[in-house]
Amino acid sequence: MVGFVLTGHGEFAPGLASAVEMVAGAQPHFAVVPFAEKDAATYADSLKQAIADMRAATDAVIVFVDLLGGTPFNEAFMAAADIDGVEVVTGVNLPMLIECVIVRSEGTSAESLVETAVAVGSDGIAHRNMADLQALADAR
Repeated sequence: MVGFVLTGHGEFAPGLASAVEMVAGAQPHFAVVPFAEKDAATYADSLKQAIADMRAATDAVIVFVDLLGGTPFNEAFMAAADIDGVEVVTGVNLPMLIECVIVRSEGTSAESLVETAVAVGSDGIAHRNMADLQALADAR
C-alpha cells in the first residue's frame, strides 16, 4: 500500500485531514505533519522522520503539500531526494485527497495515485455562478 503524508502551513494539514476523515473515515498509513511557526526549527527533521517512517511501513509514499515553493514543499522535496520511493504532490485540495484515499488499495501504484491526484485536484477547481446553478437545478 502507498502511504500518505500531508503537510502544509499552520493548521492547513490538520484541518484538511479532519475533513478527509469526516467524509471518508479514518485512514491507515496517513500521517499529518503541520508546519507551525513555533516548530520551525524542528519541522524539517519531523517531516523527514514521518516520511521515512511511512516509507518503512509501506510500498511507497506520496507527500501532499499545500504550496509550491513553500517550506513544506521544499523540505518534502529534499526528503524525497534522500528517501527512495517518495513522490511529492503540491497544491493539495479536498477533492484530490478524498479521491486518492478512496482509490488507494494494496495494488495501486504511487504513480497512478499521483496521476489521479493531479487530475482530480485540477477538476475540483471551477467557477460557478447563479446561472450555472439554475441550469443544474432545471436539468433535474
